[in-house]
Amino acid sequence: MFDRKTLLVKERVGFLRFVDTFDIYDPATGAQIGIARENTSLLLKLLRLLINKRLLPTRVEVRERDDTPVLMTLRRGASILAARVSVRDAMDTEIGLFKSKLFSLGGGFHVLDAHQQQIADVTGDWKGWNFRFLAPDGSELGSVTKKWGGLGKELLTSADNYVIALADGRQLSQNIAMLLLAAGLAIDIVYKEK
Repeated sequence: MFDRKTLLVKERVGFLRFVDTFDIYDPATGAQIGIARENTSLLLKLLRLLINKRLLPTRVEVRERDDTPVLMTLRRGASILAARVSVRDAMDTEIGLFKSKLFSLGGGFHVLDAHQQQIADVTGDWKGWNFRFLAPDGSELGSVTKKWGGLGKELLTSADNYVIALADGRQLSQNIAMLLLAAGLAIDIVYKEK
C-alpha cells in the first residue's frame, strides 16, 4: 500500500457511530487496498456522547484487511489546544509525529521524525480542504485533497473523502510515504471530526 503514488481514503458513513472507519482504495483500479479503523475503549466510546471526540484520545490502526496484521498505527492523546499524533510502524516503533499548528488559517501540522527533528510541514488552504506536505526547503512532497461527497453526504454527515498523492517525480522512503498517508488520516481525526 505504501508504494502507491495515489490513494483514495473514504470515511464510512454511519448513524451514531462510535468509531471511525476509513476504506483505502487505489484510485486507478478502484480496488480496496487497506482499511483504517479506530480502536478505542468502551469508556472512551461512551464519553463521546458527552464530550467532543476531538478532545479525547484515539488510536487508528491501518491494515490491508480486517484479518491482517497492523501496518501502521496513529495515536492521538487527549488535547485541548494543540494535538499530537504519533505514527508507529508495524513493529510499534515511532516513525514520526504530527504536532498541530496553534495558529493556522486552514489547519496544519509540523511533521517530526522519531528523533523529534522537523522533517516537513503539512499546510492547509483557507478552506481547510487542500493540504500540502512540504519538505523543509519548501518543495512539495505530496498533497491531501478533500473530495466533494455530494450535497446530502456533506450536509448530513461528517464523513469525508480524501485523495492522497505524492508529488510528480518524487520517490520517497517508505517512512515518508507512511507519514503522507498518516497525514490524511490525522487531518480528519484532528480537524474534521465532531
